[in-house]
Amino acid sequence: MSATCLLRTATSAAVPRLAHFVNQAYRGEEARKGWTTEAHLLDGQRIDEAGLLDMLAAPGATFLLAQTPEGSLLGSVYLQARPDCLYLSMLAVAPARQAQGVGKFLLAAAEDHARAQGCGLIRMTVISIRTELLAYYERRGYRRTGATEPFPTDPRFGIPRQPLELLVLEKVIV
Repeated sequence: MSATCLLRTATSAAVPRLAHFVNQAYRGEEARKGWTTEAHLLDGQRIDEAGLLDMLAAPGATFLLAQTPEGSLLGSVYLQARPDCLYLSMLAVAPARQAQGVGKFLLAAAEDHARAQGCGLIRMTVISIRTELLAYYERRGYRRTGATEPFPTDPRFGIPRQPLELLVLEKVIV
């Protein structure tokens, strides 16, 4: 994958394109073409431009982008260095490019970023009923901590069709 996938860091100039990309990857008809869709669980958008700008402005935050050599966006992941870990969220892969190694490429890049930041632990949250997604992360070394978090009630992140909670997963980085 790395021969056809280049890693870039997003700037605020990429936010409009990134918002469109993430929303297509998670919700709506385009998202239904991939195996990681949330369209059956949530209505509305996954994120808006203001939310992405807020995320980018957070201390220690970055968005990594996987792109083709021509600049087409294949995937993205949000990372934020925190005192006790590197927080990973919003891993998105273009539905037409899922199951082709883009997600693995971005997870490897996240682990490299964690090492570069001196972080020995990556933490994320996953919707508890996303069994296929939980299995994907567990195959890559992430483990359930037993901790849960409530799903955000802010409609900027979507409107749940049923009650949802988030499971906390972690991976020790060596």
